[in-house]
Amino acid sequence: MDLRIFTEPQQGASYDTLLTVAKATEDLGFDAFFRSDHYLAMGSADGLPGPTDAWITLAGLARETKRIRLGTLMTAGTFRLPGVLAIQVAQVDQMSGGRVELGLGAGWFEEEHRAYGIPFPKEKFARLEEQLAIVTGLWDTETGKTFSYEGRHYQLADSPALPKPVRGKVPVLIGGHGATRTPRLAARYADEFNIPFASIEDSERQFGRVRAAAEAAGRGADDLVYSNALVVCVGKDDAEVARRAAAIGREVEELKANGLAGSPDEVVDKIGRYGAIGASRIYLQVLDLGDLEHLELISAQVQSQLS
Repeated sequence: MDLRIFTEPQQGASYDTLLTVAKATEDLGFDAFFRSDHYLAMGSADGLPGPTDAWITLAGLARETKRIRLGTLMTAGTFRLPGVLAIQVAQVDQMSGGRVELGLGAGWFEEEHRAYGIPFPKEKFARLEEQLAIVTGLWDTETGKTFSYEGRHYQLADSPALPKPVRGKVPVLIGGHGATRTPRLAARYADEFNIPFASIEDSERQFGRVRAAAEAAGRGADDLVYSNALVVCVGKDDAEVARRAAAIGREVEELKANGLAGSPDEVVDKIGRYGAIGASRIYLQVLDLGDLEHLELISAQVQSQLS
């Protein structure tokens, strides 16, 4: 079971804070550092000192880390034109020596679009499908040849399809709870399917849909990695769990029901139950980025047991 650290910087984090967490992620033996792609804080968070851009952040981290994978859960399809996104991701991949992964979603948070003057189209899913075709098509185009695309939302003519990722293609993550279109897109374009903040029962059901869609598309169901994203709150004892839950404005019992919370043994047991239904990777949503002792505990007493 791979454990990856997943951050939500829009809730309030500078680049320096993210760098500190990414370096701790690497030093403590976690597999990857991922971040969300948002420009506006959610809930009661003040978001100070202000938003950081996902791909600018990852470009910086690409030069300041050596081992961990780097990526997004999920890049918002509404924020960037697909041709530009393909260039950005390939460049950051080159800067990292081939350690980048692209989670790409349709975009959903209308309020942040209004706040920063970003168009929020009604037909987001159809745009996402075209974006996936373009980004992967540009990367797949043989060097020296050109790529063209004529879609309803995007058109490309005779693109040189450069630059290329280090290994020719960046792994693509697609995720979500949709019962029909999401599994179909994952079957066609994804290297990994991720379901965020879902129960074991809902995850098993959605993994089954994706596996069936992959087979219907002529792929092996096991060609994809299956993963979950879950909030994490671990403590050596009940008092420490309660303190960490309070720090992120959550209740312990709610976190235990909907995430990975409790003692290290409790969390290892629950991760095992996700593993039993097909997950081989967990993105640990870490909400208090100043609590590096939390990461140290997870590394020493959760990750060590899973290894």
